[in-house]
Amino acid sequence: MHARESGPRIAVVGGGIGGLATAAFLRRAGLTATVYEQAPALAEVGAGLVIAPNAVRLLRRLGVMERVMRSAVPLDWGWEFLRWEDGQVLSVEKLSGVCERLYGERTYTIHRADLLEAVRSAVPREWIRLGARCTAVEANGSGAHLRFADGSRADADVVVGADGVHSVVRGLVADATAPQYSGICAFRAVVPAERAPEFARRRAQTLWLGPGRHFVHYPIDAGQSVNVVAFAPAGDFTEESWSAKGTVEEFLAEFAGWDSRVTDLIAAGGVPGRWALLDRAPLQRWSRGPVTLLGDAAHPMFPFFAQGAAQSLEDAAILARCLAEAPDTPEGALKRYESERIERTTRLQRISHARRDVNHLPDGPEQKSRDRALAEADPLVENGWIYSHDTEEVSIS
Repeated sequence: MHARESGPRIAVVGGGIGGLATAAFLRRAGLTATVYEQAPALAEVGAGLVIAPNAVRLLRRLGVMERVMRSAVPLDWGWEFLRWEDGQVLSVEKLSGVCERLYGERTYTIHRADLLEAVRSAVPREWIRLGARCTAVEANGSGAHLRFADGSRADADVVVGADGVHSVVRGLVADATAPQYSGICAFRAVVPAERAPEFARRRAQTLWLGPGRHFVHYPIDAGQSVNVVAFAPAGDFTEESWSAKGTVEEFLAEFAGWDSRVTDLIAAGGVPGRWALLDRAPLQRWSRGPVTLLGDAAHPMFPFFAQGAAQSLEDAAILARCLAEAPDTPEGALKRYESERIERTTRLQRISHARRDVNHLPDGPEQKSRDRALAEADPLVENGWIYSHDTEEVSIS
């Protein structure tokens, strides 16, 4: 592992946004770590994501907002809900000016790869070991022992499993149960701005709601592209990989009869990605001895509140703080980290899960009641407990 002058030896398994953010916050706290990533190069598949104020303030503390702003799009409008068949506006929330007043930061959209690169810039390159696929973690009296596919090994005082929903590390902490398929699949596409209809190029996060489905779009890449992600019944489709592909015909068939602006945007996007959403019940514990979990390995959630990456950033900030405050007793620090984070992330898992049913109501009395509630709601205020959260103001006991 990477040599250190003092502090615990920390191994971070997984070089995604959560794993790199962990290393970045550990560095900010005066500790060091080694990040083990199985891929031969750091890369983020997928497409866009929303960066809400609770995530933006953490990126600013890492000193990477200048990089983020090279490609991020500041949103003027968000939570813009439209009716599936005709684009009737059910609700829309002004973000520009309001986010700053309420929460001190704006809301942005960005490509995942750009966010990953921004966070990586806060981590020394010598801390990152590529092509290192962790196959096993064994806890012992003096820490933990890691094994890798190439036959190499490493010892650590702390192991952080930031290795996603299929986490290897998770099996050491919780029962090794397989995730369940949710019955939902997602389509995604990135549409060049010059091919996208004008309405989709606005600085807005737009959600079209319909029976059994919903469709989301917003600009990314400094406005040069439009990110499209849509959710529909999975049927027999169970492939979870973000590199899996669908067809334009399949995508169009799922949204047949919808407003032509939706189908025009689908047709402009070319071959879409398609993956099945996995479902896991919230964990009762994240840590065991010198091993803990972070991000999707700890709390995978449906993306319907756009908080997956943000919660990984919050995890990373709190974990680094706990370890820095008690470097000589890392196991206690991990328990404090778990205790501080588990209630908040479990709540987000549950409301994200419930949002599927709300978004996908068939036309009828419940749908009309939902639409009236959307018209009366102020999600930017109602979700204040999400966006106002500040990891440096949390009292950790």
